[in-house]
Formats: sequence, structure tokens, C-alpha cells
Amino acid sequence: MSTTTEFTRRTGLDRGNWRAGVLGGIVGAAVMGALVVQMNDAVIGVAIPSLYGLAPPQNPGLGLVVHVSHGAVLGVVFAGIVGAAGVDSTGELIGVGAVWGVLTWAVLAALVMPVWLGAVGSPANPPFPNFAPPSLLWHVVYGVLLGGVYAGVEDRI
Repeated sequence: MSTTTEFTRRTGLDRGNWRAGVLGGIVGAAVMGALVVQMNDAVIGVAIPSLYGLAPPQNPGLGLVVHVSHGAVLGVVFAGIVGAAGVDSTGELIGVGAVWGVLTWAVLAALVMPVWLGAVGSPANPPFPNFAPPSLLWHVVYGVLLGGVYAGVEDRI
């Protein structure tokens, strides 16, 4: 009697696990949101909901919903990137997550968000560009958690 063990490996566009990206993005954004609330609650309460005309007045609950939704969407993009690049080890996923956090900070938080908030007339409009170190910390935390959760669940969900 012989036994055969087969391993299948997804290839091409089918490699990224969008469900793991959503879950990792939600976890990362929720923890990041908690840090933001502790360090600068106006970002979650006014700036984030102002992007969609949902503040003022300050509304941290709605800001967290919007923020976590952004995190989930960016988690799907992360899943596509790591899938296309063939990144599969836990250490690599966490490292790419940290880089993804830096990229989202540099492009979305520092460049896009100030322009967007200015365009909608938000009272929480930061200067352009807004390369704020606390925001960098928050986004790296998001990315590391995204990568770690993704690594932990990608083969399970």
C-alpha cells in the first residue's frame, strides 16, 4: 500500500485571500483606532467622519466605523499584493504589512487626507503635507497587525 501526499499552491490572481485581508484589516484598524482615540481623539471624532460630511459635531463612534471600513478595504488590497507577490511566510507578511502601513500613511494620511478634508471644508483640516510621526506609528501598528492576522488565518478562512 502506498500513500501519496499532494500539496496544492494557488497561483496567479487566485493567490491572495481577500477574507484574511478583510479580517486583518478590521483587527488592525480597530487597534489603530483605539490608539488614535487615546492619543488624539479629534482624528477619529472629527477628521475621519468629516471625509464623508458626517462631522462636526464630533462623533467618535461613526469615525471608528468609517476607519475600520477603510482598514478592511485596504486589507483586501494588501491581500492582492501579497498574493500576487507570492509572499507567504509569517515574517514576510508582517514585514510587508509594516511597509504597507508606512505607504498608507505617506500617501493616504499625509497627502490625500489633507487635500480631501480641505475640499470638504472640515474644521479638522491638517496642513499639507501632514507627515505627523504619531500617525506613522498608528499606521505601522495597523500594518503589522494586518500582516500578522493575515498570516494566522489565510489558510483557515
